[in-house]
Amino acid sequence: MSKTISINAGSSSLKWQLYLMPQEQVLAKGLIERIGLKDSISTVKFDGRSEQQILDITDHTQAVRILLDDLKRFDIIQSYDEITGVGHRVVAGGEHFKDSALVTEEVIQQVEELSLLAPLHNPANAAGIRAFREILPDITSVLVFDTSFHTSMPEKAYRYPLPSKYYTENKVRKYGAHGTSHEYVAQEAAKVLGKPIEELKLITCHIGNGASITAVDKGLSVDTSMGFTPLGGVMMGTRTGDIDPAIIPYLMLHTDDFSSPEDISHVLNRESGLKGVSGNSSDMRDIESAMEAGDHDATLAFDIFVDRIQKYIGQYFAVLNGADAIIFTAGIGENSDLVREAVISGLSWFGCDIEPAKNVRGAEGVISTPEAKVKVLVIPTDEELVIAREVERFKNQ
Repeated sequence: MSKTISINAGSSSLKWQLYLMPQEQVLAKGLIERIGLKDSISTVKFDGRSEQQILDITDHTQAVRILLDDLKRFDIIQSYDEITGVGHRVVAGGEHFKDSALVTEEVIQQVEELSLLAPLHNPANAAGIRAFREILPDITSVLVFDTSFHTSMPEKAYRYPLPSKYYTENKVRKYGAHGTSHEYVAQEAAKVLGKPIEELKLITCHIGNGASITAVDKGLSVDTSMGFTPLGGVMMGTRTGDIDPAIIPYLMLHTDDFSSPEDISHVLNRESGLKGVSGNSSDMRDIESAMEAGDHDATLAFDIFVDRIQKYIGQYFAVLNGADAIIFTAGIGENSDLVREAVISGLSWFGCDIEPAKNVRGAEGVISTPEAKVKVLVIPTDEELVIAREVERFKNQ
């Protein structure tokens, strides 16, 4: 028996989960927030308890030390030696990484070089990797890439209609994201439906602050909504999703907001989406509350959000030539019955229908009516478990 920790590092956060492996038993989990800011928050959950402390955490290395010290302080582990593996989520693997990889200095440098493809994520991922490597240099350290699941896409799906040199020389193509989540919920859906995944056509909807839709055929990703970077696809919490590319040079000419590449990236990645349209918040809970109060902009943001999801699902009915099920997962997909109801209500022509009594907050499993031609499921994602399983795979090689 050994203990493996799964790490999901954000720019100012570090989410973690500790497992007893290979039993896949969760021993503890936690989140460190506001790294690099005053009043950072570290939360540890274990044995039905939740412990929180407020500190000033300057960087990811300090955050990792606090995390490991907390594991000892709460007697979750007796020594660091009990942790034999760590798995890190990395958003963008580009064309370098078609599978998970053991951590080396060269691999970390490649992750940093790929930051252009995920500017909000890869730098933070690399910081978390370096922090663990500094403190626990001898354990099995594995990188698990969001993009790996999507490397099965056919060329017609991942290529853009640009001159070929931009692909051959600059690697401009669709990479996708959330691959660990899409893969996990597709496999779980097959179990719920009682069919081999090789016999199923599925549309998986990972809908959180970041969101992506994937067409899964026989367990393989054949198309996905996120593109060259996680900016593409459906509307998100603060990201535009797909827009007309001509908007960018137009705004460069007519406003002062788009005077540099950094300005463009900031507006499209951090100031748009639900936040930009509502003028209020990127959080769907805030949007729904404002809608109830009659806020027009919040209602419009919700309607655009649902519209873009419906359009991608419609595309993937065509890509797959039909589908057996639609799966909702991630923060909004798992928790917002309003979003699920609004999305599915516009897809009745395809044979989609949900049962209101099943479509409630905290729903899990099949929520469609018995007569529905296309099943609708809610499956909580578990990216941390996928990461821990990948670490075990490398340990056993």
